[in-house]
Amino acid sequence: MSNWMDRFFGLQTNGTSVKRELSAGVIGFFTVVYIIAVNSLILSESGMPLEAAIVATIAASVFGCLVMGFWGNAPILLVPGMGINALFSYTLVQSMGLSWPEALAVVFISGLIFVVIAFTRLAKLLNAAVPYSLKEAIMVGLGLFLMLIGLEKGGIVERGTSSILALGSLGEPHVLATVLTFVVAIVLFIRNVPGNFLFTIVAGTVIASFFGLIDMSAMSGSSINASEAFAVFGALSFDGLLSMGFWIAVFSLTMVIVFENIGTVQGQVSFVERPEKFGRAFQATSVSSMMSGIFGTSPTVASAESMAAMAAGGRTGLTAVTTGLLFVVSVFFIPVIKLIPDSAIAPILIIVGGLMVQNIRNLDMKDMSESFPALLIVALIPFTYSIADGIAIGFILYPILKIAIGKWREVSMTLYVIAGLFLMNFVFHVIS
Repeated sequence: MSNWMDRFFGLQTNGTSVKRELSAGVIGFFTVVYIIAVNSLILSESGMPLEAAIVATIAASVFGCLVMGFWGNAPILLVPGMGINALFSYTLVQSMGLSWPEALAVVFISGLIFVVIAFTRLAKLLNAAVPYSLKEAIMVGLGLFLMLIGLEKGGIVERGTSSILALGSLGEPHVLATVLTFVVAIVLFIRNVPGNFLFTIVAGTVIASFFGLIDMSAMSGSSINASEAFAVFGALSFDGLLSMGFWIAVFSLTMVIVFENIGTVQGQVSFVERPEKFGRAFQATSVSSMMSGIFGTSPTVASAESMAAMAAGGRTGLTAVTTGLLFVVSVFFIPVIKLIPDSAIAPILIIVGGLMVQNIRNLDMKDMSESFPALLIVALIPFTYSIADGIAIGFILYPILKIAIGKWREVSMTLYVIAGLFLMNFVFHVIS
């Protein structure tokens, strides 16, 4: 068996062993397993049944890790992405008015476009067309959006009748549980405790139980109802296919998943000193993203937690395969996952969002034609509660400022087309 693994994954070539890869896969799993609870709860905000969202998250994670392992042969863990799941529930469904089955169709078509890009030369074309400042701004804006969602889910801030944010009632049990859990979470995180997010969820659930916030009735039905558990599998709806809003959603989601993964996958294969793995790893990411729509979840991405597996010695796809198989085992713990309260999840959203916001240091603040469109993206994504609108404003303003200072040649024709499409969308909404 070990000889077969060595030949298939190239263990010796990559300077690793079966034992090291399995160990890295286990560490990677316990680092990223929190996504089952967090992603399913965010998906449930779109109206999806919680149990079905849990199963969909697990299924997409299993498929993503296995396709990365066997096709990409890289220690990259593909799971539903933080930030993109927020785009799915809060932007596509709640802001743009799509139903969750229609949003799943958007995920599938965006993923299909992603596949076309990944398997052709379009990947290099798009990567070169969009300025670095705008790519970084999208990541920072998503981070602020996640922090806002975490603060709201934890009750630390709340929206008034006029949608103005205000400090929540700090004396409420839900808020106290969130604050205490956040203290635990940030301490574990800055001490770099392996599996810190998983421990945070466990500690947060225990803390919530002391405040009487746990509904033990969720444990009463310990068996999985197949019809409910697979309610979102293949449930995508193309009813809105002919509407402008549907295609704007496709365009916006495609932009996010393509540019986020280009940067992430590139950085991760460089970390393991195997840049030649980028092509297949990027292709595996695109296929997994497309299949997410069929499984019934927001798109999978190359997770930042993959770095934990790599730091533990993971160098090949065997690491990803190990993590994928462990996700299969997690199916038996669905009744337990359903007990997890918002107060245990909110601190993780705040911390992950904070990590993403740190990318703001990469922006060049000396050149206003670069920094101002980027800063608008950063501000408008959380302030408008719409990732798509935030990206659109930044992409429209960027070429306008370049033209204004006589540097229109610095803008690629591809970006002019993208900005024009975003502008047409705004004009369409004004007219309609």
